[in-house]
Amino acid sequence: MFDVGETLVDETQMWTRAAENAGVTAFTLMGVLGGLIARGEHHDNVWRVLEVEHPEGTWTMDDWYPDALPCIERLREAGVRVCAAGNTPAFVEADLLAQVDAVASSASWGVHKPDPAFFARVVELAGVAPERIAYVGDRVDNDVGPAIAAGMVGVHIKRGPWGYLQEPPASAIRIRSLHELPGVLP
Repeated sequence: MFDVGETLVDETQMWTRAAENAGVTAFTLMGVLGGLIARGEHHDNVWRVLEVEHPEGTWTMDDWYPDALPCIERLREAGVRVCAAGNTPAFVEADLLAQVDAVASSASWGVHKPDPAFFARVVELAGVAPERIAYVGDRVDNDVGPAIAAGMVGVHIKRGPWGYLQEPPASAIRIRSLHELPGVLP
């Protein structure tokens, strides 16, 4: 199970487009975003701090990390069912469904990570017992920790700002690239 955000998608392009749409520089947006992350605040507060309207989200298949699709292909060739769910708008589901076996978004479910109800929905989506699900994400507070608490295998990928700023628990599998994932799954 992949978290859609920074695990599969290099959100740099998405945040840069958001900055342009909001009329601020990408440097300013990223700086404020980093400060909010370091303070433990929700990233959506960036718009309040910058005193601008939250722009419409953007998402394209060109935003995917180069290791994402090869990893998914290797997992599927190994007979692994690949699903994706994350705190994303519903419109991303259509593009993702062409790449994975099942997909869902917090917008469609009406529940967001790290709520335990989100991870209960992940179990339903995957259709297997929680201990058979490896949930891959960059955030300890939103992805890895709640997945482990739900009985899943938590896989922490060190990418994106949260991946570098948050330390995963000892029980988490740690990777730096999705190329590593097929070889570390139990």
